[in-house]
Amino acid sequence: TPVPSEGRVYFATLGARVTVVEKDVIGGAAHLWDCIPSKTMVASAGRMHLMRDAPALGLPGVEHDVHLSELGARMHSISEDISSKQRALLESQDVRILDGYGRFTGPHSADAETANGEIPLEFDVALASTGSYPRIPEWAEVDHKRVMTTRDTYSMDALPEHVVIIGSGVTGVEFVHIFSALGSKVTLVVSRHQVLPHRDAEVAAALEQGFLDRGVRLVKGARAQGITRDGDTCTVHTDDGRAISGSHVLLAIGSVPLTAGVGLETAGVGVDGGGYVPVDEFNRTSVPHIYAAGDITGQMPLSSVATMQGRKIAHHVLGRRVVPIEYAKVAQAVFTDPEIASVGLEEAEHAAAGRRIRATKVPFATNPRSVISGNTRGFVKVISDPVTQEVLGGTIVGYRASELIGVLALAVRAKVHIEDLVETLMVHPSLVESISEAAD
Repeated sequence: TPVPSEGRVYFATLGARVTVVEKDVIGGAAHLWDCIPSKTMVASAGRMHLMRDAPALGLPGVEHDVHLSELGARMHSISEDISSKQRALLESQDVRILDGYGRFTGPHSADAETANGEIPLEFDVALASTGSYPRIPEWAEVDHKRVMTTRDTYSMDALPEHVVIIGSGVTGVEFVHIFSALGSKVTLVVSRHQVLPHRDAEVAAALEQGFLDRGVRLVKGARAQGITRDGDTCTVHTDDGRAISGSHVLLAIGSVPLTAGVGLETAGVGVDGGGYVPVDEFNRTSVPHIYAAGDITGQMPLSSVATMQGRKIAHHVLGRRVVPIEYAKVAQAVFTDPEIASVGLEEAEHAAAGRRIRATKVPFATNPRSVISGNTRGFVKVISDPVTQEVLGGTIVGYRASELIGVLALAVRAKVHIEDLVETLMVHPSLVESISEAAD
């Protein structure tokens, strides 16, 4: 059953016979609906934003129309290219691929519904990684044209004149960045007191200021509870009586695990009230020889996490030594402008755990490379243990934060000391110098 492609290959390279059942594309939702297409839109939106800011660098400002059909074709082409290469990699490892819908029929059996009919399967070990889909609340009637989920944005015929986005988590703010950079008027409905409610307040403030500078309207402390449509006007109604109207509404309020209809109960696999599959530290379900990975486990909903789970599972199944994933040390990023990336626990989380830390921050406004490129917003924050001097984590807000965080992620994983970051001679001028400076 489906598992991130790297995990599938890993089973095969370790000597197992592997069958994969996939109903959409190799690579799953990450390639079809989530990471790849959304980041393709982010890349195009970022270029639009850079062209508008060109005069600040002594260049003529350039205005271009957005060609959504060409953008859509590019998203499809990139997804198809990556998926076909992964498929070829699997086939080179003699992995059997069944294009169809997989369903458990017992604790050691499954069926694959394919274009050529039903194919019965017997297995020693199974791995379920069926992903998730956008959550649509009972009060929202989605028509996929004016009232949309994020997946509908990849096939739009025209750029929304004014889109009201419901949801200020990672997905919501990324689409605020996309639409505002492409030229749409954007209103973001924020149910809490800040965007990214579970993130550092300084991070949220930096992102909010970036949105405000771009003309985004933030409606805070308002929980959406209904949507009405009158012709080409859509109105979001909130629990405090406010009404926010626009030409389109985009729902970005989380996802639902895709566990219904795949026969987990038939196999004896437990599913909780939220539809997630509880797993142990080795990703075993309630049936020890059936594993689960990815969004359906209720762990961090990141492709990188699902991939690592697949690798760990392959080792565990074949009797290799396995060190469980330390989820607190997973690097993650938000692809907005400025970008946001972090690894390890944040300051407030350390405080809640009663742990003493040292947090040092350096603004990118003092970084020569940032000044040269005109990207001075944001900062680098490094968190360390004041006694052991060990790097515990950090947050980066700014240009290329998603790339820079790799330095801190490795430092956390390798238990590097602050002095090691200070003594490492970085390229000058470079953005990464700010990490050494914060450590110093």
